[in-house]
Amino acid sequence: MRVVKLALVEGALVASLCVPVLAQAPPAGASKPQAPPVAGAPAPPVAGAPAPQGTPAGQAAPPAPKPQPAVPFPPDSKYAFVDVQAVASASQAGKDASKRLQALTEKKQTEITDKNKQLQALTTKRDTSVGVMNEAARAQIDKDVEKLQRDIQFSNSNAQAEVQELQNDLMGDFQKKLVPIIEDVAKERGLYLVLTTESGLAYVHPGLNITDEVVKRLDAKK
Repeated sequence: MRVVKLALVEGALVASLCVPVLAQAPPAGASKPQAPPVAGAPAPPVAGAPAPQGTPAGQAAPPAPKPQPAVPFPPDSKYAFVDVQAVASASQAGKDASKRLQALTEKKQTEITDKNKQLQALTTKRDTSVGVMNEAARAQIDKDVEKLQRDIQFSNSNAQAEVQELQNDLMGDFQKKLVPIIEDVAKERGLYLVLTTESGLAYVHPGLNITDEVVKRLDAKK
C-alpha cells in the first residue's frame, strides 16, 4: 500500500511542479510569436465575437461570494482525501520548490535568447553584405552561423535536461516531507485509507478533506 500511496503522490506532484517549456527562439526572419497570456489577465478579443459586457457606469459591481465555512471532519470516518496539488501550491515548501524551478528555467531561457540574438545579428550581417563581402568572408560567416545553430540546439537540449533533473529532485524532496505527514494524520485519526483528489473521485464528503491540516503541518515542520 505504501508503494501505491507514493505513486499517487508523485503523480500529483508532476502536475504541480511541472517543467516549463524551454522553447528555442525563432530563426532569423521568422515572425515574432505572441506572448502567452498571463494568469488572471483577460483573454484577447476573438474576431467576430461580441465584446465582453462590463459593469454599467454608476452601477456597483456584484459582491464577491462569501467563503463557505469549513465542513467538520466526520468523527466516525475511516477514510479521508488530500489535494496534493493544493498542498504544493499553498505550502511554503511547495512555493520554494516552484521558485527554484522557475529561477533555473528563466536563467536557461535567457542564455538561449542571448544566443539567438547573436544568431540573428550574424544572419543579418551575412544577408545584408551581398555584393560587398568577398566569397571567403561570406563562407566564414556561413560556417559561424551553422556552428551557432548547433550550439543553440545543444544548449536547448541541455537546459531541458537540467530543468528536468531539478524537477525530479524537488519532487523527491517534497514527497519525503509530505508522505510522513499524511501518514501521521491518518494514524492520529485512525484512518484506514487516504486518497488523493488526483486519483479520480466521483463524490466525497467535503469534511473528509485533510488538505489544510497537511499544509499547516508541512509549514510547521522545519
